[in-house]
Amino acid sequence: MSTDAIVLLKQDHKNVEKVFKQFEKAGDSAHREKRRLVDAMIEELTVHTYLEEEIFYPAARDAAPEEKDHVLESVEEHHVMVWLLSELQGFDPADETFDAKVTVLIENVRHHVEEEEGEWFPEVRKAMGRKRLQELGREMLDARSDAPKDPLKIRSATA
Repeated sequence: MSTDAIVLLKQDHKNVEKVFKQFEKAGDSAHREKRRLVDAMIEELTVHTYLEEEIFYPAARDAAPEEKDHVLESVEEHHVMVWLLSELQGFDPADETFDAKVTVLIENVRHHVEEEEGEWFPEVRKAMGRKRLQELGREMLDARSDAPKDPLKIRSATA
């Protein structure tokens, strides 16, 4: 398994996209399945966001100062996402607005992923180099088990 930080983040993106697709295929009355899938989204996205904000973004900003605006925008996107995640934590999947909230979450995350992977991950990769990305990846793997499970414990929740 690669320890390259960007490879790890992209793998997280793929994992959560799989859950998004399962949610989108679930039927209107599949409340129990939707609850399970949203709980998986909450955990995956909370851990991923923590790793980005605490480890990857600061290092990316140091290595590629010209990407500062991308980092700042990403943190703001995280702010919106973690509040949606927190609302979905105890939300009843039978509520008429449940699917709409999840759809807004999915759309926001897909936009965020598209910008990261398409616009600034390549620039950060060039600025950091392989060795530094592997060091960061190991740091991220080590920190994964300590990551909060509550979205409101993420730094951007109060930013």
